[in-house]
Amino acid sequence: MAKDFYQAVEDRRSIYVISDEKVVPEERVQEVVEFAIKHTPYSFNATSGRIVLLFGDEHKALWDLTKEELRKIVPAENFADTDNKIESFKSGYGTVLFFEDQDVVKGLQEQFALYKENFPIWSEQASGILQYVVWTALENEGLGATLQHYNPLIDEEVKQRWQTPDSWLLRAQMPFGKPEAEAGEKEFQPIAERIKVFK
Repeated sequence: MAKDFYQAVEDRRSIYVISDEKVVPEERVQEVVEFAIKHTPYSFNATSGRIVLLFGDEHKALWDLTKEELRKIVPAENFADTDNKIESFKSGYGTVLFFEDQDVVKGLQEQFALYKENFPIWSEQASGILQYVVWTALENEGLGATLQHYNPLIDEEVKQRWQTPDSWLLRAQMPFGKPEAEAGEKEFQPIAERIKVFK
């Protein structure tokens, strides 16, 4: 059952304990991801966002290759915690990979030279919005997710495995699955310290 907008925003949290038990069909996950990428706003309607959606063995392969890349840089005596963390992401049943197409960004820089310096910034802002829309939509479907950033460490392996164009810049990874534990308590800085209102 879909929640109202405010409830979905409030309930979206980082859920680290997930399983591969299906909450909704893979087709439904694909539908909400397609909806998000279609309707997320971009400056100049740039639509530079790109997504690779992984399920099953392909999802697991992402976290296996991430673990192997981390093994190269994390000391062996400290690797147990890293291994546990990666296995927690792998235990879900899918991952959303978020990219920004740099050819689109460069094209806009050439077309609108006056705003040249801004387009990379606007691209990152729009990517953040897309990630948030997908994350909230997944939560609305009863799925738990987190947002991870193992780029640029895994960029080359991802490009080779899933044949993404050179212009696609990996920005984030979002493993998801059935929530198996609640999110921790969240503290909020007083609103009065975070917003000014003038009338």
